[in-house]
Amino acid sequence: MSRVPNEAECLAILREAGCSSRVIVHCLTVTTLARRMAEMTQADVELVVAGAMLHDLGRSRSHRIDHAVQGMRLAREMGLPEEVVEIIKRHIGAGMGPDEAAELGLPEDDYFPRTLEQRIVSHADNLTSDDHYVGHDEVMSKYERKGLPYQVERVEAMHRELSGLCGVDIDDLAKEVSACGARAGRRDSDPGGRGTSGHS
Repeated sequence: MSRVPNEAECLAILREAGCSSRVIVHCLTVTTLARRMAEMTQADVELVVAGAMLHDLGRSRSHRIDHAVQGMRLAREMGLPEEVVEIIKRHIGAGMGPDEAAELGLPEDDYFPRTLEQRIVSHADNLTSDDHYVGHDEVMSKYERKGLPYQVERVEAMHRELSGLCGVDIDDLAKEVSACGARAGRRDSDPGGRGTSGHS
């Protein structure tokens, strides 16, 4: 596939690759926040949606940190566009250089999210725990506990940058997105049959 896949095509790719329903729900949750950030920053929304949907493609093969490398390889084998492949490769943490990667058992390479689209997906993923959003302070605390102070600094810098571009604190945006999803879910489950498609 030489073009960027749409959301439905990405969902099919995840299923065909063997991703669990838990991974798929996580990818959908990341996508909801990432799409909103892309719309607010004039990023390439189509690319952000595809990258967010497929960022954990490698979890069909591994649930360790190397899932990004596994996903990158799998995406290349599938012939996905290089822009999508690079988002998958660079989504872990808030990025890392070759030396840091080698210390974690990854191939020595540059894993820093460089483009706006890469940074949006990386940060949306950082703020998503399974199927819900967490504040960036919680993310930084997690990295502190893991003894990764450089990730703490990078998460904070990325949060400041993207909040500035969006014109709103991303933590607040995540709460807003979450609240909209909860309201849509209540409408969808309306016993009177008046539910909507879930979009607000």
